[in-house]
Amino acid sequence: MTAAEAFILGIIQGLTEFLPVSSSGHLVIFQHLFGIHEGITFDVVVHLGTLVAVFIAFWDDIVFILRKPFSRISYLILIGIIPAGLAGYLLAPLVEQAFESLLVVGLGLIFTGVVLKYSEWMSERYLGLKQSEETSFKDALFIGCLQALAIIPGISRSGSTIAAGLMAGLDREFAARFSFLLSIPVILGAGVFELKDAIASTDFALELSNYIIGFITSAVFGYLAIKLVVGLVKKGKLSIFSYYCWAVALLTLGAYFIF
Repeated sequence: MTAAEAFILGIIQGLTEFLPVSSSGHLVIFQHLFGIHEGITFDVVVHLGTLVAVFIAFWDDIVFILRKPFSRISYLILIGIIPAGLAGYLLAPLVEQAFESLLVVGLGLIFTGVVLKYSEWMSERYLGLKQSEETSFKDALFIGCLQALAIIPGISRSGSTIAAGLMAGLDREFAARFSFLLSIPVILGAGVFELKDAIASTDFALELSNYIIGFITSAVFGYLAIKLVVGLVKKGKLSIFSYYCWAVALLTLGAYFIF
């Protein structure tokens, strides 16, 4: 991997991890287009970069949770991560196969676009006012179930969870905040799961500069993506990404059936 490829993949990971367009789907697409394969260690590094972005953007919320671990928001997050944890553990072999398929990515992106559009339509008609205290454990489980679907490449984790929050009647800003707070254990868990393979890698010293580039790039662009998404959710304009998802889905499916 070259420094330029590390920079590009860092940008892709940073932006698409939090923009509702599916980071895994874009990774599959770019790998097919340019033959860029980042390797397990680099994947862990850029995920840690996006995790840093979440910590910076939501530091006050994180400090509150650490100081009050038995608060309602803590329980909501705990319930919300259960479906994704089970899906990741039970469906790992199938998901690995899905990462080889442009068809899966295309269909996943169509689903993401539909969910984004529908959730915004609902939020405009049923004004959501729920904050953490009004959000039920059933709501958290529903959001977690949609997050679990995001193990499929093409289905956006942030898009699915924010959309689920809006459909559950959460306040727009809180729906976005909860989505990103919910990403912390998921990203951290994925990083720890892959860490054993990363440690076994023998190219760490040789690729150190590329890892640094990827880490910094993913952190910076991840932070920018978070700010952009939160702002759009507040304004009720998240569905603009629906059209992007559908456009990329058409191109992806076209490439799958033609080539």
